[in-house]
Amino acid sequence: MKIFTKMYDACMRWARHKYAVYILGLISFIESIFFPIPTAAMLAPMALSTPHRALSLAGLATVTSVLGGIVGYLVGAFAFESWVLPAIEKFGYLATYEKAVVWFADFGVWVVLIAGFSPVPYKIFTLTAGALSMSFLPFVLASIIARAAQFYLIGGLVKWGGEPMQHKLRQYVDWIGWGFLILAVIAYIIYKYV
Repeated sequence: MKIFTKMYDACMRWARHKYAVYILGLISFIESIFFPIPTAAMLAPMALSTPHRALSLAGLATVTSVLGGIVGYLVGAFAFESWVLPAIEKFGYLATYEKAVVWFADFGVWVVLIAGFSPVPYKIFTLTAGALSMSFLPFVLASIIARAAQFYLIGGLVKWGGEPMQHKLRQYVDWIGWGFLILAVIAYIIYKYV
């Protein structure tokens, strides 16, 4: 079954769409506030489909993600009790939010650097930073550094790999996809039951 190859081909077609850049900017912006799909899921295929634009796409993703993070911070600061907390509870992010609060208390601005670079939901940390009244300028600087590091790493790897990387990835995408799926299931089982 070549499920992941079909998905890969569809992503590559979509990444070449004439409005793809605008969609990337929008996804990057709203992912920092509430959207569940990470920006990298759009950035990677777009960069692969046009390796010569990989770094400029990373720049766009960085700027729009940080702007979205600022909006998330403001929403957290001014609408946490009325809007954010009920949404966190509704979508099952309460445990993640509680961990974020503890991490902010323990690590301060460093947690924004970690969340902005890692696959941890960045939106939880933008909203929490605002709700906890974290200093705004350190929040923005940490967001810029972390988001730029993540997106330029993706863009740089794609630019370095170029066209051959695109073809090699397509060749092995089903193996990679099933491998990640199996690892995700194992990680979930370990997290839930161990």
